[in-house]
Amino acid sequence: MAANLKKSRTNKMLAGVCGGIGEYLGWDPTIVRIIFLILIFSSFGTMVLFYFILALIMPD
Repeated sequence: MAANLKKSRTNKMLAGVCGGIGEYLGWDPTIVRIIFLILIFSSFGTMVLFYFILALIMPD
């Protein structure tokens, strides 16, 4: 059974993007959020734009 990348309905903080990525990869969504937070600070905020683009593109 193939897993689909979609926003999480249960592990949702803002839009469910990190929770959806965590569910897709089989990881704990908290780990994905921590990695994403580190990437936000190391990319000088570019990942914030990437997050909002994913929030618009990823299905519910």
